[in-house]
Amino acid sequence: MKALISGGKTGQLRWELARTVPAGADAVFLTREEMDVTDADAVAAAVAAHRPDVIINASAYTAVDKAESEREAAFAVNCDGVANLARAARDNNARLVHVSTDFVFDGSSSSPYTTDAPTKPLGVYGESKLAGEQQVQEILGESGLILRTSWVYSSFGNNFVKTMLRLMNERDELGVIADQAGTPTWARGLAGAVWLAAEKQLSGVHHWTDAGLISWYDFAQAIYEEGRAGGKINKQTRIRPLRTEEYPTPARRPAYSVLDKSKTWDALGLTSDHWRESLRKMMQEL
Repeated sequence: MKALISGGKTGQLRWELARTVPAGADAVFLTREEMDVTDADAVAAAVAAHRPDVIINASAYTAVDKAESEREAAFAVNCDGVANLARAARDNNARLVHVSTDFVFDGSSSSPYTTDAPTKPLGVYGESKLAGEQQVQEILGESGLILRTSWVYSSFGNNFVKTMLRLMNERDELGVIADQAGTPTWARGLAGAVWLAAEKQLSGVHHWTDAGLISWYDFAQAIYEEGRAGGKINKQTRIRPLRTEEYPTPARRPAYSVLDKSKTWDALGLTSDHWRESLRKMMQEL
């Protein structure tokens, strides 16, 4: 299998994909400078030159709050860029694995979202990611793979876990949102699922996160406990639960965005690790 992977050098998923290339696979990683996904001609030329069996789209505009004032920039990457990759995949007889998000849902559900649940994003970021999904479906039909995930973190790059560790070593008290529930996802496990999905030639819409569900507050508490146990936090810090209205942000976020992974687990013959186990492994890696 020859794979072409798009995504910036600072991307968490791109980094983990590079560390977990399956034996026998030939992987080509192209940065924005080498293949700007928003440039249709550049994408077409790069894909034609490398002739991959599969394209993995690990590039994304992920600044949820900034997207509210940068709509054009968000859609350029998350919609137009995806369309460019989908067309190049179609024209070169390649498969496409596109990574999407839980933010395509509005959070009004009280049970995990299935892959066919109605979508209703609350902000520009979610709208742009949903528009990208629609481009994959319109251009590739059911042959493209859309893999939704949530709350991604890793030992590389910037993310919630590393931010919490820094703040917990600086402050005596932190306030963290307690009324938004979802599932953290270690980028290492996500990368493994992406590679396996590419090998098995999965198509359609699938979900992958770690197992379980928590609030951001519970996640922060677990980070604190693991950090203290592993010697990565050297002071006492009180974590205070906040309601969403106590911490207003430019973008609204879903109150509940747990994804149902059963369809994907069955298709891959693989189940996700529990989020706490993944967190512990990532913390040991830091």
